[in-house]
Amino acid sequence: MSAEKPNPIGLTTVSRTVASLAAGMVHTVERAVVGEARIRTAQGNAWEAVCADRARADRRAELDRMVAELAAARADRATTPQRQPVG
Repeated sequence: MSAEKPNPIGLTTVSRTVASLAAGMVHTVERAVVGEARIRTAQGNAWEAVCADRARADRRAELDRMVAELAAARADRATTPQRQPVG
């Protein structure tokens, strides 16, 4: 016959329990303070990241377009003969 010893509660078990309770409390307080509709979720964070990426891509495309226009204008000026003033 083997007698099993009860497992004593260790420091890690206590700290994990406290951390779990604290996370639950923070979650409850967040719901109470900001409201149910404004709780941040992984899906909401992902959508914000997608929108930010699209905005950066739009700004980058606009900048590329402006640089191309400036380069074309400079190339036109370089190929057009300059007129010398008469006088």
